[in-house]
Amino acid sequence: MKFENKTVIVTGGGTGIGKTTAKRFFEEGAHVIINGRREDVLKKTALEIDPSGKKVLPVVGDISLPETSKKIVQVAIETFGGIDVLVNNTGKFNPTPFLEHTPEDLQSYLDTIVKGTFYPSQAVIPEMKRRGGGAIVNTGSMWAIQAVEATPSSAYSAAMAGRHALTRNLAIEFASDHIRVNTVAPAVVETPIYNTFMSEEEVAKVLPGFNAFHPIGRNGTPRDVADAILFLASDSASWITGIIMPLDGGVTARLR
Repeated sequence: MKFENKTVIVTGGGTGIGKTTAKRFFEEGAHVIINGRREDVLKKTALEIDPSGKKVLPVVGDISLPETSKKIVQVAIETFGGIDVLVNNTGKFNPTPFLEHTPEDLQSYLDTIVKGTFYPSQAVIPEMKRRGGGAIVNTGSMWAIQAVEATPSSAYSAAMAGRHALTRNLAIEFASDHIRVNTVAPAVVETPIYNTFMSEEEVAKVLPGFNAFHPIGRNGTPRDVADAILFLASDSASWITGIIMPLDGGVTARLR
């Protein structure tokens, strides 16, 4: 198993891409800590992945607060002895016309995505340095690379662009410490995030319409993204750092 006895932190780990990613790391032998704000969802996910309750632990807290990241790191060290991989996976997405964004709305994107990358990375990097290296993989977005007329998302895109920028900056700053930092940038992935602003009926009607948006002919799945994250976190990607990897079924290739 690729991650036998490694310790992995996955933020936004209760549902969707984060849940599938945590499950894949567990299947590959890792100890996993998942973070999120909803205690019931997080605990249910942890036990669903690992019924023993020994190798997948939930740590509840708001990732926009530095103390949450410090708590996660403390649990990782005390329980599993250190940290090898961090997956910054927090996000929110609600297409909104630019002129309708409020100050509170904008701040929520910056809290969830930018602070949700900055503080966890700041907390784990000293521990990775002590262990001689590690890997950080961020879940970015195609919307930070390419605007999509059908889904106006200026605040989301700006925040994700910040996550992309942090990827490159941290990759360069900590390359000599053998800490690799990369990002995956998905297009439309079928996750519960769409249920936060659409009903089940609307999701069932709208999402299939995006299949043709991708030249490959289908929307993405959480497993598509999770497998790419595991690759970038693995030794197979030991000479890869500072990249933004499109996971978009060919969308950005067509637009270039």
